[in-house]
Amino acid sequence: MRCPYCSCEETQVKDSRPTEENAAIRRRRVCPDCGGRFTTFERVQLRELVVVKRSGRKVPFDRDKLLKSVEVALRKRPIEAERVDRMVSGIVRQLESAGETEVASSTIGTYVMEGLRALDPVAYVRFASVYRDFREAADFQEVLGEIARDDGVVDLRSAKKH
Repeated sequence: MRCPYCSCEETQVKDSRPTEENAAIRRRRVCPDCGGRFTTFERVQLRELVVVKRSGRKVPFDRDKLLKSVEVALRKRPIEAERVDRMVSGIVRQLESAGETEVASSTIGTYVMEGLRALDPVAYVRFASVYRDFREAADFQEVLGEIARDDGVVDLRSAKKH
């Protein structure tokens, strides 16, 4: 592993621990040249995935990009980082185990929507507003109505008074 500080190619592992329910290994490393310390993560990768964008352009799948987009939707929400990482790891496992090397960006978006819906309804609406390209307030009302119906919540404003 190359040192991110001085680019030395010989770094030493000082500590290794399993993380993400034993789905990854966290390694603390130190560079013998500059003394810099940093952390790396080692995960199982079943296959190289390629994302097919709406335009037809193909780009390599990037787990960190997926994680960042989920974190943007969850900004200032009380969700533990471990739960977010588990959700992202679950999405990656679904994509890898589907058997295809090429995956549509819309498929990834659908998996993220499902994960965020279960994790945090506010983050779900935030992500949906970008993913579904909301143009007006009615688009938000529609998604909020879906959430209310699925959760069995009754809108008291529209309910008749008895």
